[in-house]
Amino acid sequence: MVTEVTRVLIVDDEADVCNFLRRLLSRKGYAVTTATNEAETLTALHGAAYQVAMVDLKLPDTDGLTLLRQIKAHHPACEVIIMTGFSTIKTAVSAMQMGAYEYVEKPFDDIAEIEVLIHKAARHGSLGAGAGGDEEWADVARAVGLQVGRSQAMRRLVSLAYKIANKNINVLIQGKTGSGKEVLARFIHAASSRADQAFFPINCAALPENMLESELFGHERGSFTGAGSLRRGIFELAHRGTLFLDEIGDAGPAIQVKLLRVLETGEFMRVGGEKPIRGNVRLISASNVDLWEAVGKKTFREDLYYRLNVVRLELPSLAERREDIPALAEYFVRQNNPDLTLAPAVVSLLQEHSWPGNIRELVNVLRRAAALCSGPTILPKHLGHFLPAADPGEGAAHPGPLPASGANILAWLGGAEELGRRSRQDLEQLLGQVEDLTGILYQLTGRSPASPNTPLDLHATERDAVRAALERNHWNVSAAARQLGIGRNTLHRKINKYGLR
Repeated sequence: MVTEVTRVLIVDDEADVCNFLRRLLSRKGYAVTTATNEAETLTALHGAAYQVAMVDLKLPDTDGLTLLRQIKAHHPACEVIIMTGFSTIKTAVSAMQMGAYEYVEKPFDDIAEIEVLIHKAARHGSLGAGAGGDEEWADVARAVGLQVGRSQAMRRLVSLAYKIANKNINVLIQGKTGSGKEVLARFIHAASSRADQAFFPINCAALPENMLESELFGHERGSFTGAGSLRRGIFELAHRGTLFLDEIGDAGPAIQVKLLRVLETGEFMRVGGEKPIRGNVRLISASNVDLWEAVGKKTFREDLYYRLNVVRLELPSLAERREDIPALAEYFVRQNNPDLTLAPAVVSLLQEHSWPGNIRELVNVLRRAAALCSGPTILPKHLGHFLPAADPGEGAAHPGPLPASGANILAWLGGAEELGRRSRQDLEQLLGQVEDLTGILYQLTGRSPASPNTPLDLHATERDAVRAALERNHWNVSAAARQLGIGRNTLHRKINKYGLR
């Protein structure tokens, strides 16, 4: 029961629906008014103030979107719940993007859910959106590492993503490279009823088409050369869970056809298989290119596009949410080293940068800065040449010329202990992906070698950093590899290379 009278407006052209909801909500203590058309709705809006309105999307003389605008014009604090059939879900989602609180599908399967939704909408309206600086999705966002910030565009997007998370519908996330599409997909999964099931991410651009097909759908033994045993695909493993297909626009024609069949029938077959397999998988897809343009260019199937694009979420670029950069930078720096802080000049430089690589670029810049910073505060000099806006003026002096010996270089970087502690993921690039550390160290410092033909003894730096990590972890290779941010096999190669056994 509600302690204060909450006024609810029901708008539906079916008298039975109006009467049912009136009886249901009146028993719970709500003051209920019903309307069956636009004229009755406007009369009701002029006669009283409402905290919640339930509006049918399709009416004989108007539509729910029009009434949504009129209700918000008369009573901005009134939370509107759209009632819709399955065929109009896309329009219902558009209503949410226009300010509707939620949508429910007719016929109503769960009456208790309607009661809970009315209560939540009334409470949300009375508190005001974002009251107290916290939202209903805040705990889930923190749990998955989604940094929402203060940008209104980003907050509206996350609010919509949270509301559709429990709907059994496909979601298409559009956004530029590095803008955080996978993190948003993980947020949707964590906020859904499938949160206790598996989340499987796969990048469609990372595998050739034949390997991608086997990865997604599995294969039978002997279906192709090298298929020595039966293998279940991700669609099979992700049953009752969520599958995230990143860069879906790079999927080839054959994969697109099979994806369409899964979405239409819920069935698929393993490569070389003859028996269809049914699966219950929530599909979230993402692309950094406009899929509708790809449809126009005949590189993406139009029917598949419509199946994927039930709900479309557009992630803003980092340049479009500059007010969030200080908080994002602080968060990522603390991930590398909780004791580090950012100088105000650094924050200014970060906000001035254009960030073509979006959040991924910001993360990498701050990792490198943390690796170069031997004190408690990251200064402009630690940004190197990665930010064109960084001005090497007063207070931004370079830490000094590169010394000629490996031991001195190690000291120049802060010592083996400091290097191993502060640049775990950077060392994956330094130690695992490249053998020529000279070029990388010059890249990190933003300087060119004074004498390119004079080799520096940097193998000692690599050797000492590896040894320091092994000693800190009591020669536990797995733990040392995790700390260095490299694979165990890569670390074994380094151990053998330098005879550190």
